[in-house]
Amino acid sequence: MNKICPGCYKPNVEGYCLNCRKLLFKGAKVPPILPFETPKADNLQIYQEKTKRLSISGVQLKYSLRLEGKELQLTEKGGQYILKPIPPAALVMQPDQAPENEHLTMQIAAQLFDIQTAANALIYFKDGAPAYLTRRFDVKPDGSKFLQEDMAQISGASRHTRGENFKYEGTYEDIGRLIRGNVAAYPPALESYFRLLLFNYLFSNGDAHLKNFSLIQTIMGDYTLTPAYDLMCTVIHTPQESDTALDLYKGDTDGEFYSRYGFFGQPEFRTLAEKIGIQPIRTERIFAHLLSSQNEVLQMIQHSLLSEETKIQYENNYLDKLSRMRMTI
Repeated sequence: MNKICPGCYKPNVEGYCLNCRKLLFKGAKVPPILPFETPKADNLQIYQEKTKRLSISGVQLKYSLRLEGKELQLTEKGGQYILKPIPPAALVMQPDQAPENEHLTMQIAAQLFDIQTAANALIYFKDGAPAYLTRRFDVKPDGSKFLQEDMAQISGASRHTRGENFKYEGTYEDIGRLIRGNVAAYPPALESYFRLLLFNYLFSNGDAHLKNFSLIQTIMGDYTLTPAYDLMCTVIHTPQESDTALDLYKGDTDGEFYSRYGFFGQPEFRTLAEKIGIQPIRTERIFAHLLSSQNEVLQMIQHSLLSEETKIQYENNYLDKLSRMRMTI
């Protein structure tokens, strides 16, 4: 088997290709193997001490890294990267496939569907265990941070105001309204948001909740959508989950298509596009793009670093959602 770049799958490459090194490490020749072991019982305290200030939500373990020369090191402050190792087996099914699942899904979004994503790659611990690596997009060159708020923060949703499941309280239409009300250049932002919603549905990302969509302040002082993050085929790990983390809009299950088939299709998403103010011709273009790359998607899945069994699962879930979105009443 030919060597491939663990960042973009470019063939016949030793380590990260030049383009991925530029995107992730400003050109530095960082090896795809970390200089430390997988977090486990006998070294977990070191990890926690080094990264106790990392404040990113979610149940998955996350650690903060900083680039020192050509080597990534655990850090307590000044983190430039987020490292996600294999999650605890008690939380999800097939945990060992989670890092590459997220990496593959992010690469499909960026390479095939022109979705702006956080720079990312697969990386390995000294013992060979994989982890997902992503570069933080909220860190400025001087180490300070751009102001960033997720949709839970912007809407005022918290455990105190809405209970334990606060990040699942709301609709995708609500997020569209927040984008319209907080982004000066909201028409293209709404299109990017809608494209991402369709992508999440097609690739069975059932955990795209309020905290997985954010706005970030630009150097001009206005706000825009952040690059996409936390994209993965979540149903592989949590097979009993709902198709979407949030309702599309109030009454989204009342239409003829959903009443007949019991799942969302183009009619519901077209209604959502109309509700958040996307022009019909633009909606058509977004649908055409998302539904026209089947062969390229299947090829990328096969080139990925998932296990053969998980490749089949990933492919079947994608084809199932694709068939739903191609159905007519």
